[in-house]
Amino acid sequence: MSILSTDTMPPELLKPIWHRMTAQADTLGESPFWHPQENRLYWVDIPGQRLRRMRVTQDLVATQTVEDWPLAEEPGCFAPAAQGGCVMALRSGVYRAQTWGGDLSLMAPAPYDTTKLRFNDGKCDPAGNFWMGTMYEPRDQAAGILYALQADHRLQVKAEHATVANGLAWSPDGKTVYWSDTAAHCIRAWDFEASSQGMSNERVFVQFPMKPKAWSYGSADAPAYAGRPDGAAVDADGFYYAAMYEGRRLAKFAPDGRCVAFIETPVQCPTMPCFGGEDLRTLFITTSAHGRSDAELKALPDSGCVFATRVETPGLPVRFFNN
Repeated sequence: MSILSTDTMPPELLKPIWHRMTAQADTLGESPFWHPQENRLYWVDIPGQRLRRMRVTQDLVATQTVEDWPLAEEPGCFAPAAQGGCVMALRSGVYRAQTWGGDLSLMAPAPYDTTKLRFNDGKCDPAGNFWMGTMYEPRDQAAGILYALQADHRLQVKAEHATVANGLAWSPDGKTVYWSDTAAHCIRAWDFEASSQGMSNERVFVQFPMKPKAWSYGSADAPAYAGRPDGAAVDADGFYYAAMYEGRRLAKFAPDGRCVAFIETPVQCPTMPCFGGEDLRTLFITTSAHGRSDAELKALPDSGCVFATRVETPGLPVRFFNN
């Protein structure tokens, strides 16, 4: 287990050049993925109740205006499907769409009280099964669960005891799965067996210090705070990149849990990274403006926008839904 201390600096503090990719901010951007056949970045705006996409060139130029797909409820996450279209987790259940903007077909109703919970972070495992976690909106108990959609459209429980499910990712060899609870400031890991979707040997991968009660944006005498783990991505070398909500950074971890770098971000609340571009060496991040103070939004007016930077190590490609 790695216990990240704000008193110990990581080996590197990286300050890359970030390019703002969107002119219109999301309220709360999440779940980005790069579609390699389309050269498009896809993501969601959860409170905005929409899916979004745009084409991006290798030199970080958006070649079209952002296309929006309005929805009737909040999307937590979605993934491209091998047979076209996508699969998505909305508050009321898991749905399949054959085309962008097309009709939604219910695959599995939500197995929870939709007045208190909703689907949040998720993606497909190495075999193409769609996984998604839930968040408990009152945030006073760890009632969130990690589910995997089965071939018969049952939602199978894979892990429990999270308040805000986030950070789902797999190692390059598919033998380790990561899952975080943002509220608990904790990332867990398990050994993973792809053919059976089996998880074993649960352990704490990283435990972050909790948010100090006295912390607030812009306070000169506020205690140090590195943020809490939100969405995540893994690169080709197996390093885990966690978006640190309210920490104005990504935290990069080696497979053994060592924090090897903090990567400074242009806004206070990055929400999830993903790798894209033809060579998978473009690092995208979604961000949030949701619930931020007037002072923060004045100082960081691009909060809620999508950003990108180039990196040396490529990431893992998106995994397509295959059921």
